[in-house]
Amino acid sequence: MGSFMTTVRNMGWNLTHRLGIVDIIDILIVAIILYELLLLTRHTRGSALLKGLFLLFVIAILSNLLGLVSVNWLLTAILKNGAIVLVILFQPELRKALERMGRSKVINKGKKRSLDDEEEIIIAEIIQTINDLSRRRVGALIVFEQKTGLQDIIETGTRLDADISAPLLENIFEPNTPLHDGAVVIRDNQIMAAACILPLAEASGVSRELGTRHRAGVGISENTDAIVLIVSEETGIVSMAKDGQLTRPLTNDMLTDILNDIFAGETPWFSSLLQGMRKGETSHE
Repeated sequence: MGSFMTTVRNMGWNLTHRLGIVDIIDILIVAIILYELLLLTRHTRGSALLKGLFLLFVIAILSNLLGLVSVNWLLTAILKNGAIVLVILFQPELRKALERMGRSKVINKGKKRSLDDEEEIIIAEIIQTINDLSRRRVGALIVFEQKTGLQDIIETGTRLDADISAPLLENIFEPNTPLHDGAVVIRDNQIMAAACILPLAEASGVSRELGTRHRAGVGISENTDAIVLIVSEETGIVSMAKDGQLTRPLTNDMLTDILNDIFAGETPWFSSLLQGMRKGETSHE
């Protein structure tokens, strides 16, 4: 613990006597990282772990001042391996942070493309399905895969690899049928699987009035960039889960806009660049 406290004291001395522009930038970067970590762990079990680590740090300083040798030895062993401990404790939060970095607009910035005829038909079929299920108050959970792959979720259900149609979707969610309990996962223009099991939401902000279907929808949107449409079995209200947040109720216009955005997607900037280069080569020929 002595070496640890020496490092802390040296850091404090450097901050008060040798503070330069580079040091200020360094401190700001660390502050931003810590702030983002706090945001990621807010309303999750990670927030309690973070508080516990801070308390551990305070106890380490007090034990050194009071000369508690045994406590110092124990805390030294923990703090010297702090990086490994953080990775183990905050694995879900770190994974989420890395996924967000990979999906950032800077990396994936592209152009919206126009819908083709097939996609317009698919959107109409999904809207018809959701409206019919909502009117009859039949529960539904439809997950649209985005940039984060959902293969592990697909493998928990029954594989279909079927074209999207209103009759098929309605039949899947029909009560007392083999596949009605669980989620449907859609990738591109295909129904990949039905009766899939989703992780439940960790966020404490989810209303207690909402059932397991809504918590599952919010849960998968917390861990991935998937967009989820949910039809309530009790009220028939249509909701959307995205980025761990629930939006409800959805009007027909809102539902249309959401599906248009999902299927239009974005052409990645590097794909646009390659397409432009190919067009240039063709014109020269």
